[in-house]
Amino acid sequence: MRVVLQRVLEASVSVEHEVVGMIGSGLLVLLGISHGDDQPDADYLVQKISQMRLFGDEAGKMNLSVHDENGDIMVISQFTLYAKTKKGNRPSFIEAARPDKAIPLYKYFVEKMEETIKKKVQTGIFGADMKVKLINDGPVTIFLDSHNKDL
Repeated sequence: MRVVLQRVLEASVSVEHEVVGMIGSGLLVLLGISHGDDQPDADYLVQKISQMRLFGDEAGKMNLSVHDENGDIMVISQFTLYAKTKKGNRPSFIEAARPDKAIPLYKYFVEKMEETIKKKVQTGIFGADMKVKLINDGPVTIFLDSHNKDL
């Protein structure tokens, strides 16, 4: 699984001009799922994201997690995180999991995140043409990959 994690002041996602998810201060999680991913990948990323210290303490140092801050989380499915761009000019998405595998794992990820932060997680609509608006705070943007923990 791959994640682009953004600390935001606010974010929203719309489908067909209708807002389907909205958060205040917290984290926007763009989540990509590949063929080789399974529940342990989701578990690893949920723990990492929920405990990652990306919010400022009273001294302004990034010492607090989204959970410490009682921040919100929005998770958006993002198959394009598995784009292959080596050949030609059109990206290939062959590494992205098909919906029959990705949807259950996406739902599992969201449920585990809700259990972990003890708060409702906002989402878009899997597979829909979504419009995401955000105000990146910092900016703070982190890339995580459950198969490459050295990033």
